[in-house]
Amino acid sequence: MGAHLLVFIGVAAIVIVIPGPDTAVVTKNVFVHGRRAAFGTSLGVSAGLSVWTLAAAVGVASVVRASAVAFTVLKLIGALYLVWLGVQALRAAGHTASGAPATANKPAMGALGGFRQGFLSDLANPKIGIFFTSLLPQFVSPGHSVLLPFLTLGAVFVLMTVLWLSAYCLIAARAAQTLQRPRVKAAMDRVTGTVLIALGLRLAIEHR
Repeated sequence: MGAHLLVFIGVAAIVIVIPGPDTAVVTKNVFVHGRRAAFGTSLGVSAGLSVWTLAAAVGVASVVRASAVAFTVLKLIGALYLVWLGVQALRAAGHTASGAPATANKPAMGALGGFRQGFLSDLANPKIGIFFTSLLPQFVSPGHSVLLPFLTLGAVFVLMTVLWLSAYCLIAARAAQTLQRPRVKAAMDRVTGTVLIALGLRLAIEHR
């Protein structure tokens, strides 16, 4: 499995680094709620990936892959959730631009809230399940049990994801510290909110 593992790591690195909904949620929480919430979001995303890994290993994710209804339901739930997060970011931008604190209406979100957002965002994305059930078998030798190789490859993918998103959190948080002027921060919140809404709408209309 050594050669397969090296190839898998290379493919996984490309997939992980390419920005997507998970990165957008982490970015939103860095600028709206701070580094602690963003780190929690990163761990939540990794927990969601762990669930998808286990689901792929035992065959549950294959049901989502095969069932148009299950795929569509999960897709719409994920799309609505991303749009809702985007709206929250736009509301935060409105508070910042008006000079009111972003936490005027509710307490600031901490690591646990960030974890929940990252977990739900990743879990409600059926393309993650399809990705795992399509990619992982390519790196498993035919004629052998897939449970342990699936779990191993999934664990590697989760570890790489949490390391990348944690590093990204540090970089984004440092950048956020230099962008604390209200107008600039409001603009960044608007950008991340718009990106999240756009990703949600794209997920809603995308086919498999």
